[in-house]
Amino acid sequence: MLNNKTIAVVVPAYNEENQIGKVIETMPEFVDRIIVVNDFSTDKTKEIVEYYVKKYKGKGIKIQEKKGYKNKFSNDKKVEEAEAILDMREEQNMTDSEKGKIEEESNRVILINHKQNGGVGAAIASGYKWAKDHEIDCTAVMAGDGQMPPDELERICKPIVFDGVDYVKGNRLIHRSALLVIPKVRYIGNSILSILTKIASGYWHVSDTQTGYTAISLSALKSIHLHKIYKRYGVPNDLLVKLNIAMCTLKEVPIRPTYNVGESSKMKITKVIPKLSWLLVKLFFKRLYRKYLFRDFHPLFLLYHLAFIIAIFNIPLGLDILYAFITQGIIVTDQKLLIFLFLMITGFQSLLFAMWMDIQDNERLYV
Repeated sequence: MLNNKTIAVVVPAYNEENQIGKVIETMPEFVDRIIVVNDFSTDKTKEIVEYYVKKYKGKGIKIQEKKGYKNKFSNDKKVEEAEAILDMREEQNMTDSEKGKIEEESNRVILINHKQNGGVGAAIASGYKWAKDHEIDCTAVMAGDGQMPPDELERICKPIVFDGVDYVKGNRLIHRSALLVIPKVRYIGNSILSILTKIASGYWHVSDTQTGYTAISLSALKSIHLHKIYKRYGVPNDLLVKLNIAMCTLKEVPIRPTYNVGESSKMKITKVIPKLSWLLVKLFFKRLYRKYLFRDFHPLFLLYHLAFIIAIFNIPLGLDILYAFITQGIIVTDQKLLIFLFLMITGFQSLLFAMWMDIQDNERLYV
């Protein structure tokens, strides 16, 4: 525990037989629960974790499942019924899994076995659900490959348990050794995705968006639909958008980048970046409509759309002008050129004002 708050760590693991034991053994003492989610591994990951479940049996503080708790002061049956429906949907749409053979209220290591490979996001969602059902105050995520230094965990959890922050992310890019330690391709890819995620999520000050070393508060867990978390490597980006829509506060803490500790990367940068870029485009519009139209209307909604509509009409006009110049060597009529320049300036100004308003509105969420 930290500051009398319960701490859990979700460890998504897929074929990590060589690393998972070290991750469990080096977990700091203040961690009350180590929730290992075995994502249908084909190696001995499950057997190794089961050994540690037995080894640490009864060595955690007693935590009972609190799922289904109702406010005894509430008389609003419709709200209770709606919450029950949402809980049922979440239960039905989570990745099919089973608890480990040994599960007690005071076990420190909890094993959840997926019955099919769901992806890293699905594994994190399963761990989050266990933590939410048991009212864990702060839930962190550490990869099962040993790439996240355990001595950094306390610094990631402290803003939640002491300052009431909703979500904390580690940031490797601002560490002084980043350029020398992080592989160049990953550094560039991370930087590109971070820029796109700033725009999509509304957390404009966030940078290392792809790190999975995070911690989340119980209130933030309850504010999002866990079964809708993106199931693959886009989970950090998707989660940021969901948290922003829920108006959750965020803080980044510098952490040292760690590579070549025996981990085996399963991510292909050339495949991930195009897929995540398209995901971020969809997430941007999802945030725009849910947050700035349906929940609380904001002028930036109109300004963003004005910029996009102008671009749709102006791009063909610009291509027509360019084509005439290349093929005929002439500049089109002054009237057409003036229309193009007017639309371009108006659209650019609308985009800038929308982004400025977006930054200002979300400033309150970044600690």
